[in-house]
Amino acid sequence: MGRRPGSRITIRAIADEAGVSIATVSRVINGRAAVAPATQEMVRQAAKRLGGLSGEPAAPSAEHAVYVHCPYMLTDYFGPIVTSVVETLSLHGRRAIVQAGEIAQSGTSSLLALPGQADIAGAVLILPPGSTEDLLSLHAQRYPLVVIDPREELPEDVASVSAAHVAGARRITGHLISLGHRRIGFIGGPDNWLASRSRLIGHASALAEIGTLVEPALVHHVVEPTTEHGYRAALALLDHERRPTAIVAFNDKTAAGVLRAARDKGLRIPEDLSVTGFDDSELSQNTTPMLTTSRQPLEEMGRMAVSLLMRLVAGHAVDTLHVELATPLVIRESTAQVR
Repeated sequence: MGRRPGSRITIRAIADEAGVSIATVSRVINGRAAVAPATQEMVRQAAKRLGGLSGEPAAPSAEHAVYVHCPYMLTDYFGPIVTSVVETLSLHGRRAIVQAGEIAQSGTSSLLALPGQADIAGAVLILPPGSTEDLLSLHAQRYPLVVIDPREELPEDVASVSAAHVAGARRITGHLISLGHRRIGFIGGPDNWLASRSRLIGHASALAEIGTLVEPALVHHVVEPTTEHGYRAALALLDHERRPTAIVAFNDKTAAGVLRAARDKGLRIPEDLSVTGFDDSELSQNTTPMLTTSRQPLEEMGRMAVSLLMRLVAGHAVDTLHVELATPLVIRESTAQVR
């Protein structure tokens, strides 16, 4: 079956026609990896039937580019996400135009110029900061975009991929409850972040299951989820006249700050204080003791975002635009039975 005159063949169309995966088609077209000769021929014949792509390998063209916006340093959190996005785009035969770090911290105003750039097919935005006004303006123009780990709640028709923050936090606090803890401190991220609010909901939900309410005095939010801010918040919690027996931290970095604060207070971990993180970053396995934490599937978030974007670029209907990925509990040495 031939394509319509003037239409552009897509890798997905060839994959569907040949009965193979998109990654296989991309490898055949770009000549990047060994593919069985019979499979190569099947892909080339499918492309021929659709009226596009010669049998010769071709490098991805500029029209296949995708804009990747990450206004943060590519550290142990953002680095794996961006790497996964770029690698997955490559499998789809598309280039990534990455804007990250300080050069991307001027906000999202550059988004408004994207529809006028014919060489960019869509955008992946990672934890876009500030107001979502520009993002929504771009979406109103039906521009293909996907947000990874949105900072603010998005309308139902804006595609996004995030971790299951509520479920992950509920599982962590539930683990502490199972160890006998009842006075549990909570160090959240910035209180206007969607992830921070969601994790507090999960924390409160776990406590509610045993008939306990969250004590406001045991909840602290940091302006930035760093080790230093985690340290300061932990000192405030540990100075409470009835200090908590456990502290749930927003991420592994803030949890590392809690460990330092506990040591400065002469407390042993986990004998005197249990501590949990979130992310399961490399840091979580390099603290003393190693952190009990919740694993964020960072690479899978990147892969899922690209998958969603490719469907939007191809004009396919997408039933599930808001995707949440599981955050399994990883139990290590920083938690123990309450004394």
